[in-house]
Amino acid sequence: GYAAASDAYHVTAPRPDGAGAAEVMRLALAAAGRAPADVGYVNAHGTSTVANDAVEACALLEVLPAGVPVSSTKSMTGHLMGAAGALEALVCVQVLRTGWLPPTINAEQPDPSIRLDIVAQVARAAAVDLVMSNSFGFGGHDACLLLARA
Repeated sequence: GYAAASDAYHVTAPRPDGAGAAEVMRLALAAAGRAPADVGYVNAHGTSTVANDAVEACALLEVLPAGVPVSSTKSMTGHLMGAAGALEALVCVQVLRTGWLPPTINAEQPDPSIRLDIVAQVARAAAVDLVMSNSFGFGGHDACLLLARA
């Protein structure tokens, strides 16, 4: 499943309530014919900025059930701009192939108000059949890709 949308909230800042990000995740789930409970892992956009991470966490908590493991591979690769989404899709393919969830490194003191299951510091084994990869850009351009085990 895939969806893209633009909330055109601001030229650089994400919409504070996360509505645009939440909507694109819902649209991708609908396109795939899948339920939020089917998602076993999220590769977050996760730029490690206060604004982005709080907004994405809010959207994830609105759309997905509690306990879905989340990490950001940008913590290891940096933000590759136009290539970030492609690399993160490949990471998601590897999650499905290997059963290993990549960590968010340097997540030593996650914000306690963000109630996500963050895969922090070390990889975690998990059998998942559906993964979500979020990519959010300037101007409110949001995309969400779902990949499933064949």
